[in-house]
Amino acid sequence: MKRISVFAGSSTGHDPVFVEQTKKLGKAFAEKDIELVYGGANSGLMGELADAILQEGGRVIGVMPTPLFEKEIVHPGLTSFIEVDTMHQRKEKMSYLADGFIALPGGFGTFEELFETITWAQIGLHKKPIGVFNIKEYYTPLIELMDYAIESGFVPPENRSLIIESTEAYDLLQHFKKNATLDL
Repeated sequence: MKRISVFAGSSTGHDPVFVEQTKKLGKAFAEKDIELVYGGANSGLMGELADAILQEGGRVIGVMPTPLFEKEIVHPGLTSFIEVDTMHQRKEKMSYLADGFIALPGGFGTFEELFETITWAQIGLHKKPIGVFNIKEYYTPLIELMDYAIESGFVPPENRSLIIESTEAYDLLQHFKKNATLDL
């Protein structure tokens, strides 16, 4: 497990625990020599995660479409930066570079990235681990919705295993190690 793509909010949320736990994940990435692949912004939980990894001597790859340069400020300290033309190219490049995916708390964009990644796994486009860092039970309602979709017959029960969920950074990465074919 050399690189993990992380989807995260462009804001930090109202509770400081979101930033605190995001920084713990960043420290865990650096300690385990995992390179971050993310959207390249300097704001929100995205920026906090990149900062935490870089402060610990880790590596960070940012991928951003040109049209977002005015809306999102590119993180100035990235190890490497990849400019693409569209959001679709951004997600495609992040997926290509990553050995796994983690969703931190975020908004509609984070949800969309998470669900697209799950869908790609469901239809067999990848077998990479997908996790949600369930800080302050942020993803609990979403997990309950997924379980209800299974119970209601809209999602095959075996697809529940596509999602790894944890409230602790190091535990989440340990689950990734168990579910990955590469060493962590």
